[in-house]
Amino acid sequence: MSRKIVIGGAWPYANSSLHLGHLAALISGDVLARYHRLKGDEVIFVSGTDCHGTPITETAKKEKVTPKDVAEKYHKEFSEVFKKMSFSYDLYTKTEDEYHKEKVKELFKKIYDNGYIIEKIDDDNYCSKCNKFVADRELKLKCPSCGNETKGDQCDCGYVPTKEDLKGAICNECGNVTTTRQNKNLYLELPKLQSDIEEYVNKNKSKWRKNAQNETNKYLNEGLKERAVTRNLNWGVDIPIKGFEDKKMYVWIDAVLGYLTATMKYCKKNNLNFEEWWKENNSDNIVYMVHGKDNIVFHSIILPALLIGLNENIHLPDVMVSTEYLNFNDQKFSKSKGIGLTIIEALDKFDTETLRFHLIKNGPETKDSNFTEEDYILTHNEITNKLGNFVNRTLKYKGLSMIPKGVLNTDVEKYIKEKYIEISDFIEGIEFRKATLSIIELLDFANKYYDDKKPWIQFKENLNEFNNIIYTCAIIIANISNLISPFMPITAEKIRGYLNLKEEKWEYINKIDNIELNNIYPLFERK
Repeated sequence: MSRKIVIGGAWPYANSSLHLGHLAALISGDVLARYHRLKGDEVIFVSGTDCHGTPITETAKKEKVTPKDVAEKYHKEFSEVFKKMSFSYDLYTKTEDEYHKEKVKELFKKIYDNGYIIEKIDDDNYCSKCNKFVADRELKLKCPSCGNETKGDQCDCGYVPTKEDLKGAICNECGNVTTTRQNKNLYLELPKLQSDIEEYVNKNKSKWRKNAQNETNKYLNEGLKERAVTRNLNWGVDIPIKGFEDKKMYVWIDAVLGYLTATMKYCKKNNLNFEEWWKENNSDNIVYMVHGKDNIVFHSIILPALLIGLNENIHLPDVMVSTEYLNFNDQKFSKSKGIGLTIIEALDKFDTETLRFHLIKNGPETKDSNFTEEDYILTHNEITNKLGNFVNRTLKYKGLSMIPKGVLNTDVEKYIKEKYIEISDFIEGIEFRKATLSIIELLDFANKYYDDKKPWIQFKENLNEFNNIIYTCAIIIANISNLISPFMPITAEKIRGYLNLKEEKWEYINKIDNIELNNIYPLFERK
């Protein structure tokens, strides 16, 4: 029986080019989407560009353009990057999309009407020279922890300044010392939702990675605090509440509700029923949230809180697919320091298929990992040797014009069927690295079978046995195309083309008939 699957990939922020660390955090979503489609499940895989917030307005000022110009520039770039990396989003949208803005305002109003968003008066930083309230990020001060100059939202040392720390901070824009003034804001009343969130977490955390469990429990143990949902900006989603027309929605509420609005938009366009994917009574459904560890609480606490606050029996996220950080040459990615590679730069240097495989096999799945070009080349050449050469020496065997009729080796058949089960279990258990290692084991098995059977000798001495060997190897290759498809989809498609395989399923292929071997080209080139 097919399941309905929602996969939400974290929304990248439209303020700079995506680097390999972003790709390492998000690629699990594409693996899941492709795998579940192969299994016959109905999948909606969504994400989009996060277009709003202070950093974008700051960039716009520096570049002397509008915030919309900045957001559009990066949205276009992100869309192209994901396409080149073979991400199979059903909808990649943006928070500046009109449908999203209208729907998210409707959702916000419902949560407010249900009593989970409340009004509070704050003492906020105000710049009399600029004549405006100033966001934390627009302030600078001496960090109370390390003593270095820092922006008001967070220091490089990790310290997050308190409201008390920010008193008398400097306005970045004009250099004026700020004062505080009373400011009316709206807050998500998380303490009121704590018991519901705890019940939700206890029900689902066994399906989460340890970092998601630990980070979520830390916040719950400390006790959830009210969190502001409005801010003084000109760029963002309007607040649909009377008396707050001069404010915009905080990006974290705007973006996480985007998983719902994107699904709604996709369903509307394709004449599907949104409720079949997002209603709690559909117990066989699975909702995956794919993100880096810096976004855990937004997906494990904030999003469930907002969904509970709707009082509409929404299916809360089941699985938190949260990665650790990817470093570059043992250093943190840093645009300002020139450390790392953007995905655009990587696309010019690397094979996209083996890059996908490498980032899954060596990525930050359960702990911080490190990317070096040397390590990537090792992976690329391993795939070239073990997969590319196996396919080449089987399908381009001298004088062979078609797959011969033969008898399938029963030990091989048994082994491949076991691999389907094993790799499936790893993927559904969000252990993607183990799945790639299992694929490497299969490639090693295939090459050992070929070498042990010595078809180059059997070709001369026992043609029937030669036919059996090549036929069995062709069956292996056909099934490899299925098993690698979530990880290297273009390579899988090429192999299916070689063997004239019309349908792609997560299902053992037991027969190949009358396949002419034309236009067989190497899958990869050594680096």
